[in-house]
Amino acid sequence: MAKKSSGLICSMCGSPDRPDNPVVQVFDGLNLCTDCIKFIDDARDAQLKKSAKVKAGKESKGEAIPKPKEIKEFLDQYIIGQDEAKKYLSVAVYNHYKRVNQESTADDVDIEKSNIILVGPTGTGKTLLAKTIARLLDVPFAIVDATVLTEAGYVGEDIESLLTRLLQACDYDVERAEKGIVFIDEIDKIARKSDNPSITRDVSGEGVQQGLLKLLEGSTVLVPPNGGRKHPEQKMIAVDTKNILFICGGAFDGIERKIASRLNTHVVGYGHDGAGMKKQRENLMRYVMPQDLKSFGLIPEIIGRLPILTSLEPLDKAALRRILTEPKNAIVRQYKKLFLLDGVKLEFTEDALDLIVSKAIEYKLGARGLRSIVETIMVDAMYEVPSEPTETFTVTAEYVKDKLEKAHFEKTKMTE
Repeated sequence: MAKKSSGLICSMCGSPDRPDNPVVQVFDGLNLCTDCIKFIDDARDAQLKKSAKVKAGKESKGEAIPKPKEIKEFLDQYIIGQDEAKKYLSVAVYNHYKRVNQESTADDVDIEKSNIILVGPTGTGKTLLAKTIARLLDVPFAIVDATVLTEAGYVGEDIESLLTRLLQACDYDVERAEKGIVFIDEIDKIARKSDNPSITRDVSGEGVQQGLLKLLEGSTVLVPPNGGRKHPEQKMIAVDTKNILFICGGAFDGIERKIASRLNTHVVGYGHDGAGMKKQRENLMRYVMPQDLKSFGLIPEIIGRLPILTSLEPLDKAALRRILTEPKNAIVRQYKKLFLLDGVKLEFTEDALDLIVSKAIEYKLGARGLRSIVETIMVDAMYEVPSEPTETFTVTAEYVKDKLEKAHFEKTKMTE
């Protein structure tokens, strides 16, 4: 049975009430049909989107970009040491966003983008540097792992899928994604496996490097919206990578031998400074050059598209000690806040902090090792303290030693 008409007429378009376009009384004197309500909703959404784009455009003007010194000062609040890497990164990021936001000019000067490669041992802060800069600039940021990438047609992820992470980080706003930052971690794991030609294809090594070339240089890439493999019936998203900054990081374990061979650090004869040479050998990473990356297994084409090369120094005892307590998100501060949420004041003695640092140095775990050791020490306290009527909890050197022994940390030490 057909629904009877209410007799209402739309105040906007004059359409009468009918089943396929009902008219509702919004309030006394104003009646609107379904089509007009939808029109008003769409117009409002379009206006909000336009306002958001205008606001984003104003915020992304060149004058809003922090200067290199300001970027480094911000990094100093979260990352201890690595001044040389911070300086290189600050200048590179500043110049990149100046280039992106520049007004069109009549001259023929085309500023090319400068992607970055960070070389350093694990736990020295490569990923943290990239994360912190993205937080400062408020741009879309994605971390991808190079080890999962393979050539098209093989088990693994296509190279284009790393841009899917960037799109997901900004809710598939392509315009914002095209000004984002992608951090490609473990770039050293896609090094060429051998200089000798083989009947087997290097689908996760040199093949991936070849596939990355067009992304790093800048081109329009068709990206699968949900990542994974591409197939013919899938709807693709076109992303221009010309203004996406790529930061690559890798430990390059063993590259010191390539550097030492190039520098010929072996000294024969009398009168040389043994201690100085030992220090030089321990810090060989600072002398890294593009030819060392080529010797390690990166192809010349990809090295050319990563023009800014900087290294991160291994963290010494003093730096690790500062990392524990000084940064805004220092490990000790995090645990103090966790305990404070339960109304407990947490304290660490100086001896306890020194012992934690000594163990991190002993096991060569870097800054990540500090977190692992502190978590091992604190797990019993975090289990028991919330249920006890205590107001303070102090971690001493004896407590640290006892917990590490119970966790069998000492048994991992190599016997001489």
